Amino acid sequence: YTDYGLLTSDEVICADVHKVFQQLTGMGKAITPKRLYHAPFTLRKVLIKWIDQEAVAARDGKPARIIAKMNGLTDPKVIRALYRASQAGVIIDLIVRGMCCLRPGVTGVSETIRVVSIVGRFLEHTRASYFENSTPQVYCSSADWMERNLSKRVEVCFPIMKAKLANRIKGELEAYLADSCQSWVLNSDGRYTKVSPGTYGAIESGDEKVRHETEAHGTEQGAEPCRSAQQALLDKLSITPQTPSETSPTKI
Repeated sequence: YTDYGLLTSDEVICADVHKVFQQLTGMGKAITPKRLYHAPFTLRKVLIKWIDQEAVAARDGKPARIIAKMNGLTDPKVIRALYRASQAGVIIDLIVRGMCCLRPGVTGVSETIRVVSIVGRFLEHTRASYFENSTPQVYCSSADWMERNLSKRVEVCFPIMKAKLANRIKGELEAYLADSCQSWVLNSDGRYTKVSPGTYGAIESGDEKVRHETEAHGTEQGAEPCRSAQQALLDKLSITPQTPSETSPTKI
């Protein structure tokens, strides 16, 4: 089982968490946090705002990209926002392990959206997202982009304020997109295509995660600093968003 957790002394975030627990245990009206976004009150609205923000940037000719990892994507309002963003030219990479009601690669609707599902050695529960034109750019959350999570549960989404941590999470998202051992690509007809190792051989995101954590731990313990395994992988691949891997697909 793997997940992200943030250990922080940020006074604003800590106060926001306190407000969420007050809302859970109290009888009064929910108080709006300053830095956290929480369902069922503000989370869906801000997700759509961030997606629409990328669409505006794309229309203005600026680089615009969204990367998001979750277990399920079924919320109709969020899906429609992603379609609008794709039609505006936003590059969208979605890592959705389970149910996905969005259809990528549909002409005139979702041509710039790629959806991959990765099922491997870890039970992945991380929900993280990157919005190129947001400040900050990286967010983590307890919520999938599903109607039940955004409308019927108490969930939170929090920003990653420190650049070092944000870059680490974004690097992990890129490593998932490079996976050629456990990755299945969702086609526009709803079928999945298994990705097979191509020119660069087998790349397994779980192994990259373990290698990166091992290197990071060694550096913290005083060992000679070594290059991030994720960055070395990305440099090797020279990853370009939306460029398909050289694969031998098998459809199911």
